Amino acid sequence: MRLTLRQLDVMVAIARSGSTIEAGRQLALSQSAVSAALAELESQLATRVFDRVGKRVVLNDCGRLLLPRALAVLDQMREIEHLFDAGAASLRVGASTTVGNYMMPSVLGAFERRWPQARVELEVGNTREVVEAVAAYRVDVGFIEGPCHHPDLEVHAWMEDELCVVAAPSHALVRSGAALPALAGARWILREPGSGTRETVESLLLPHLGAFGATMHLGNSEAIKRAVAEGMGVSCLSLRVVQDWLDNGRLVRVDAALPRLQRTLFRIQPRRKVLSPPLQRFVDHCTTWH
Repeated sequence: MRLTLRQLDVMVAIARSGSTIEAGRQLALSQSAVSAALAELESQLATRVFDRVGKRVVLNDCGRLLLPRALAVLDQMREIEHLFDAGAASLRVGASTTVGNYMMPSVLGAFERRWPQARVELEVGNTREVVEAVAAYRVDVGFIEGPCHHPDLEVHAWMEDELCVVAAPSHALVRSGAALPALAGARWILREPGSGTRETVESLLLPHLGAFGATMHLGNSEAIKRAVAEGMGVSCLSLRVVQDWLDNGRLVRVDAALPRLQRTLFRIQPRRKVLSPPLQRFVDHCTTWH
C-alpha cells in the first residue's frame, strides 16, 4: 500500500467542504487532480470513503473511520515541518572528565535556557573514550582536555584552561617551600593513563621536574582533589576543579618557580560530518561560552 500525504490532504479537504471543486480551490489543485487523488486513495484502500449524492460528496462509514486518523497523520507532518523552528534538538555530546564534570553543566544549562525545546545527552569519559565515541558516531561532538591524533576526526581549539599544583596546607612542601627537586620527589596523585589531564600534566611538568616520585592513580579529578586535601600527596589540576577549595583553605597552591601552566581544550568531530542546524547552534553556543 502506498498512501500519500497528498491523498489524505485531499480527502480531508473534501470532507470539510463537501465538494471536490471547493477542495481543489483550497488546495490550489484542479478538480480533475482532486478527483484523481481521491480515486487513488479509494483504490489503495479498496473501499469508497465518500457517498456521491448528486454533485455533493458525503463521508460514508469508512470515511468517518478514516477521517480522524488522516487528521492525526497530517497534524504530525505539520509538526515535523515546524519541528526545528523553536530550536528543538536531540543532541549527544561527549566530554572528557574535567570538562564534563566542571564545565558542561553550565554550558548545557545556558544552552537549554536559550533553547528550551533542545535536549542534550552528555556522555562523560576520559579523553581516549570520548575520541572513540566521536569516531564511532555514538556522540555528535566531543570536548576533550588532551590532544587528539585520530585521523578521522577534526580538532578545533575551544578554550584555554589554567592548571596549578596543589597540596594540603599541612603538606611538607608547603611548610618548607617547594624547590623543584623536592617537588619532583614528592608523591604525586595523577589521573589514569589515557586521561587528557594526565597527558597534559606530564607534558607541562616533566620538562621541569625530570620525573615524578612515587605515583598514585585515581580515576577522576574529584577523587584526586579529596586525596590531596587529606595530605596523601600533591597533584596538578585544573583551576576550575580546585578553586573552591583554594578559596576555603582546604588546598593551597604550591609555588615552585614553575612557569604558568596552561592547556588548550579542544572540540572534536568526524571529518565527514555535516553539522545540522541544531548541532551548529550548539557548537556556536559553546564557542562563545566562557
